[in-house]
Amino acid sequence: MPPILYSFRRCPYAIRARLAVAVSGVQVELRDILLREKPAAFLAVSPSGTVPCLVTRDGVIDESLDVMIWALNQHDPDGWLKMPKAGWGWISRADGPFKAALDQVKYASRFDAAKVAVARAEAMAFLEELEAVLDLWIFDQPSLADFALLPFVRQFAFIDKPWFDAQALPKVQAWLAHFLASDRFSEVMKKRPLWQPP
Repeated sequence: MPPILYSFRRCPYAIRARLAVAVSGVQVELRDILLREKPAAFLAVSPSGTVPCLVTRDGVIDESLDVMIWALNQHDPDGWLKMPKAGWGWISRADGPFKAALDQVKYASRFDAAKVAVARAEAMAFLEELEAVLDLWIFDQPSLADFALLPFVRQFAFIDKPWFDAQALPKVQAWLAHFLASDRFSEVMKKRPLWQPP
């Protein structure tokens, strides 16, 4: 029986896990669920009750980056793990300060307007630093850093896409557009029937 991957289609953490699983070619049983109606079978195995959650013979992997690394350690045909050490710094900053700022902007109604403005500025400062290093990719070739970051940059961009498109971020915008137009992104974003327990 293949490993089971619990996922939610639009969640950026789940998207990046599915990207790594897809590129690795590792076979998993993908179970799409709704986060507002979490199945008992999922809650029984997920320590955090969040997606992605990968159930293997050796145990449960409950963090998206760990799922990515697990898949790529099985098979890494595009060499995503062959990235400079700086890639881990980009991932850490995206998962920490950038995601925190993104969430305040995305859920602006929950926060004071001044805090939202600060958060938007912090997110933009991160993207401006990314703009300064991007060519087609963050490094010389596509890496784990690109595909760990892209789902979150996508989420930020689509909070207000016309506003995002008007920013002076041509390399970030081209990097995101290339990703959104890719077969790989289309593959992992296919709508599937929700998993139903037997």
